[in-house]
Amino acid sequence: MPHSHPTTLSAWLTRRAEFSGSAPALTFDAQQWTYEELTDRAQRTATLFTQQGVNNGDRVAFLGLQSPEVLLCLFACSYIGAIFVPLNYRLSTDEIRLILNDCSPALLIADAEHESSLSELGSETGNVTMLLTGSLSKPSLWPILEDALTGKEKTISTQASADDIAAIVYTSGTTGTPKGVMLSHANLWSNNLNWNLAAGITKDDVILVTAPPFHVSGLFVLLTSVILMGGHAVLHNGFDAGAAIQAIEKHNVTITFMVPTMILMLTQHEEFINADLASLRLLVVGGAPTPEPLLRLCNERNIPVSHCYGMTECSSATTFLDPALATEKLNSVGLAMLLSEVKIIDASGSLTKKPGIKGEVCVRGGNVTSGYWQKSEATADLFHEDDWLRSGDIGYFDNEGYLYLCDRLKDMIISGGENVYPAEVESVLMSHPAIANAAVVGVPDAQWGERVTAVLILHPQNSLTLEELRTFCETKLARYKLPKELHLVKEFPLNGAGKVLKKHIRDSLLSTH
Repeated sequence: MPHSHPTTLSAWLTRRAEFSGSAPALTFDAQQWTYEELTDRAQRTATLFTQQGVNNGDRVAFLGLQSPEVLLCLFACSYIGAIFVPLNYRLSTDEIRLILNDCSPALLIADAEHESSLSELGSETGNVTMLLTGSLSKPSLWPILEDALTGKEKTISTQASADDIAAIVYTSGTTGTPKGVMLSHANLWSNNLNWNLAAGITKDDVILVTAPPFHVSGLFVLLTSVILMGGHAVLHNGFDAGAAIQAIEKHNVTITFMVPTMILMLTQHEEFINADLASLRLLVVGGAPTPEPLLRLCNERNIPVSHCYGMTECSSATTFLDPALATEKLNSVGLAMLLSEVKIIDASGSLTKKPGIKGEVCVRGGNVTSGYWQKSEATADLFHEDDWLRSGDIGYFDNEGYLYLCDRLKDMIISGGENVYPAEVESVLMSHPAIANAAVVGVPDAQWGERVTAVLILHPQNSLTLEELRTFCETKLARYKLPKELHLVKEFPLNGAGKVLKKHIRDSLLSTH
């Protein structure tokens, strides 16, 4: 039987099932699906979607925790050319309402935990079909996805093409109103190849996925790449350090993705010291640089750490650092992946070629979005000349071409006319033995324009004053970079990907001044 080039999600899943039908594809709690079962369910789900009135180009919104049903619905949409829209369950009702009004879904799907919130919103969006996933603790008026699939035959007549939009993933909203990033099947194909070529993924790899499905880290950082290669994905519906340690030991996990906050929680867990983590061949880190003490601790446990750099607009990552260089190239996010390009531009938009010169990071490649859903002006602002995407991040290259990030343009502090990059200050702060986590922000200052403010979480039974902190930092930082203000907190506000929401921290500080 002839096959088309398997660039779309549904096409390559079908081909993979032919090669790896009986191999485990997904494990979730006590439930395990083979590739044959995943493909069969995805095709039957596609038929169900069609019968519910979903057509090519329609949106299918999903509100729920990480689960096999997330991938089931993602692949089902591909089989009929529909667009998968994962919703951020941590947003307020008003924020989710804005997204639903923006993407106008033909079908809403929720897990049992989020049924009530989506029921309210669904009634506002008109006559939209709703489906429920997971086990129920009480009766529901919604049809249950698993029940609806029983006896369902596969009658798929339409498939997506490579340039069709596969998913709309909404940005976290840390810089304003969430925008829907359009990711085509070709974008995701390039993303998968980038990861496979960078990380050397094979059918023998087992990936642990703990990131939420509404973020590219939970969908497209390695997960679909591992499935493309016939590997095994172990899904958790959230990050729990103890559960992650147990899963690594039980399933011989070889790859996982974390942000530094998650690594900190992992290393502080009581089971970490004695855990058998020998199977772990790659811990991919994104979102922020890993503080040196954490990196050293991972090295002591022989856990290979690789930093990557990317954003939703790039399907996930666009650079990758060889784990062997983690300490030699401390704080670097590596080199551009094979199918991506990276450059630095100055404030005028001109190319910056000299090592060490800071500027805005721009990226280009097959994994880069075509733009934002129904936002032509924001899309135009996103791109520099010749299809280079402007990241909004400040970075520089070393003399070997390795990329280092300084900060977000919006997070850079200008104090007394000098640029202060919070990530640089945070790295120094994290080397203090009393500090468990650090966030540095700028707040308005009548004399300096902005003053450097340190917001810290201390290890239990520790104390720290501003004077002690400045004394510790003064041999490591220029004086204008030293914190002028100190606040101690119990926790940081985080978004769904585990990133610290500095805007929330700044707003909180401003409200108390």
